[in-house]
Amino acid sequence: MPNITFSSPMHKDKTIYAVAGSHTQTILKLAKENHVPIDFSCGDGECGTCLVRVSSVDKSSHNKYGHMGGPLNVREVAVLKDMGKIRQAQIEQMYVDDLPPTEWRLACQYIVRDEDILVEYPSR
Repeated sequence: MPNITFSSPMHKDKTIYAVAGSHTQTILKLAKENHVPIDFSCGDGECGTCLVRVSSVDKSSHNKYGHMGGPLNVREVAVLKDMGKIRQAQIEQMYVDDLPPTEWRLACQYIVRDEDILVEYPSR
């Protein structure tokens, strides 16, 4: 079971335990279930309101961005590119590496894997 630690400058850090291997639990779903106040609007990967920074708690992670989450989906790529959080070269490399090319993710799209992660979110 992975530990997910939510961190914000305005709130006390909160660590929760996620069910490993569900392949359906997003960061946003876990946050809502555990009363973590991550902003969101559409919940569908279209608006970017739920932007978070994700890093691995395990410092021996193989990915240069510090976590092993899955690659971004098409909606996430479009939103993060529009927000200036990802460049075209990073997107192209993501398809080669099969790893996320950036620490920035949309909480509504990031499906939790069996990995302890730190999720940093802005305060409301």
